[in-house]
Formats: sequence, C-alpha cells, structure tokens
Amino acid sequence: MAKISGIRTSRYVLLLCASLFAACTSTTVDEFRQGETGIENHESVVILGRRQASDYETRSEFVECVGDRMARGENAINVIPEQEFIDAMFPWFEPRTAPLRTRDLEQLMAEDAVARTMGEFGIRYIVWLDGYTETTDRQGSISCTIGPGGGGCFGFGTWEDDANFDARVWDVGSLTNVGTINTDATGQSYLPALVVPIPLIARVEANACNRLAAQLKDFVNGS
Repeated sequence: MAKISGIRTSRYVLLLCASLFAACTSTTVDEFRQGETGIENHESVVILGRRQASDYETRSEFVECVGDRMARGENAINVIPEQEFIDAMFPWFEPRTAPLRTRDLEQLMAEDAVARTMGEFGIRYIVWLDGYTETTDRQGSISCTIGPGGGGCFGFGTWEDDANFDARVWDVGSLTNVGTINTDATGQSYLPALVVPIPLIARVEANACNRLAAQLKDFVNGS
C-alpha cells in the first residue's frame, strides 16, 4: 500500500503530566512529506544516527529505542539493528564516510558490495536520526547535613529538558529523500527535598522516542 501526495506538512502536539506536582512533558511532531511511501513484508528499514557533528552526536541508545518501538505492535516493521548494518557495510557507513545526501547514496549503490548487502538485508528505507537532549534553566539549590541525631537534605531544584530530533527518510529504491519528521519534547523536572530528595523527572527523551517511532511507522507504511 502506498501513500501518494505532494509536499505536505502536518503537526501533532501531546501534553503528558505525571503526578500531582507534576513533571509535565509537551511533545510536538511535525511531518514534511515529499514522496510516496509503502513497504512490503519482505522489506526492511535501517535507522542510523548522524555522528558527523563536532559538538554532539546522536546517541545510539535513542536510535535503538526508535527501532525497537517501530518493530513492535500493529503494522510492525522489520528493523535492521544499526551496528549490525554498519559492520556489514564497513567502511561506507562509518561517521566519516557515511553519505550526507541522496546523491552520495546513489554513488555508493554503484559499488557491487554495497548493492549486494543492501539486497541481502532487504533495505527499502534508510532513516537518518539527528538530534540531542539539552538541559537548561537550572534553578534552586539543595543542601544536605549530617549530625549526631541523623541527617537530611533540604531545598528545591528545577530544570528544563528539551529533546529535539529530526528523522530523514531515504527511499533506497528511488534514491530520493521522501520526507522528514521532527519531534520536539520539552519538560520541566523538579527535585524537592525535605529530609529525602524526591526527583520528579520529565521523561522527554522517552516521549520523543515513542512519538517519533509511531509517526515513522505510519509514514513508512504509507498511512
């Protein structure tokens, strides 16, 4: 089944709050579609993290999280593990040599070894993940003391986390970029301490993973 459209954008916003006090997370998903998509049962997807930046690299744990979520549930997709794919494709998908544009992928596919390995894996789409989670706006303080009668911590701290990730979807069949999905999850975390610190953590990266994986699954399936 294929989804056919011109350039199309869509946005989804999800707000989650945990506990009364409450660590809240707001997640926004933007989809930018440039081509038709669809996948057969014998075809696969590989999800790769961009690591060419000098100041950060996309964490392999986040890449693995998105892949695991896409491979579960209804309309699950066969996802090739990142490291398995990189090892099989050595050295073409190492950080310094990985294709940055679809025209670079076209040149790589001219290599017999690359085309053969792609065919063995059944790769229909390459998804490039690029992004990171940043902690900002730290406020408050906590002090801990120990005395003859015991000890404890007192104070209050808060901070904001922002997880922003882009997923670019390359169609290996047509050697084109068929779309981009952006996920931005922000949340406020709290650490009140009255004798014992009780962290209330906004799970921004986990929410970004879940929402991005769900959107990618629909996108690849052509839904």
